[in-house]
Amino acid sequence: MAIDFTLAPEHEEIRKRVRAFIQGTVIPAMDEVKESDRDAYLKTIFRLRSQAKAEGLWLPHMPKEWGGMGLGHVELAMVQSEAAKTRIGPWVLNCSAPDEGNMHTLLHWADDEQKEKYLRPLLDGAKMSCFAMTEPEVAGSDPTLIKTSAVRDGDEWVINGHKWFISNARRANFAILIARTEPDVPEGSRGANTAFLVDLPNPGWNDVREVETMHGSTGHSEIVIEDLRLPDSQILGGRGNGHRLGQYRLGPARLAHCMRWISQAETALDMMVDRALNRYSHGSLLAEKQGIQWLIADSAMELYQCKLMVLHAASKIDKGEDFRTEVSMAKHFVANSLNRIVDRAIQVHGALGYSTDTPLANMFQHARWARFADGADEIHQMRIAERTIAAYQATGSTSSATGGLPL
Repeated sequence: MAIDFTLAPEHEEIRKRVRAFIQGTVIPAMDEVKESDRDAYLKTIFRLRSQAKAEGLWLPHMPKEWGGMGLGHVELAMVQSEAAKTRIGPWVLNCSAPDEGNMHTLLHWADDEQKEKYLRPLLDGAKMSCFAMTEPEVAGSDPTLIKTSAVRDGDEWVINGHKWFISNARRANFAILIARTEPDVPEGSRGANTAFLVDLPNPGWNDVREVETMHGSTGHSEIVIEDLRLPDSQILGGRGNGHRLGQYRLGPARLAHCMRWISQAETALDMMVDRALNRYSHGSLLAEKQGIQWLIADSAMELYQCKLMVLHAASKIDKGEDFRTEVSMAKHFVANSLNRIVDRAIQVHGALGYSTDTPLANMFQHARWARFADGADEIHQMRIAERTIAAYQATGSTSSATGGLPL
């Protein structure tokens, strides 16, 4: 089994182009505008998007026949990690959540007419989307419990329900909405839910509020759905396939989050080392103190593990192999490593790190979200344990549950 972690020359060239564009164009341009000046801010990011298109750095995750760069998940990892050196980077390249995951979903599940109406403008950057699954009344980590109902009424479906933490809902031109259409399927079983495409705004779709989080209002909306009517043509992926569609979407999307989190963790480690090399205290630089060296060493080792896990999981997706366990492991480990590495960087910076004079405080707030986004830690641990036990029961060994690697 050949293990080669070098990129092909053409992919290394792409990585360098993405890095140069993010570092030399995007970051300087965003530094010049204030987010509070909304008009200037929006003009800048749309100009950057046009430039990304012109430079061939648009849609790295999509096939070339749909206007993308045609990269596999391994190559996408290096693009996402470079793009996420700034918060706006993935959005400039049109590979940010939730649109990225919705693009994959539409490409796989939509019929030709739906692709032209919803996928095409999403790829062009002319529309934005959201994925409406999570509900306040039931555990978000168990979509088989969804209460939002779609009831047949003549030639239409009448949908009623309650959703929240629906990212991008206020900016979205359409939603992928998950609702229960099969009341006879026992609660907790798969096959009860169906995905619908909802054009926004819609009189049955009521945006109640933007949920405040520990890092402010960030586009996660609470939605009340009242007598929203849709024809059969708005069903995405077939009746009763909502759970399968959701899981198809979330697997690669979780790994894409990990790719972006690795970039943030690396930024925090860079800042930690830079601070240690330039801060003098009690007779020496912080970098010369063993306690600080341990913080740096632990962070470097964890980041190394994160990168290997993401690359291996990405390679399994590209090969068409079962990647569920590896993605669950990566999602859990990378999210927790991000929290620990940013926390250590704050510690090395002292009060400065706790202030908003550096990006670390904001990074730490976002990092805490990572441990339950797209599946809470404990759900991933449960699934990993289930598959490890099943592997041993089937083969007498847990090897296949730990990557199936030849060692």
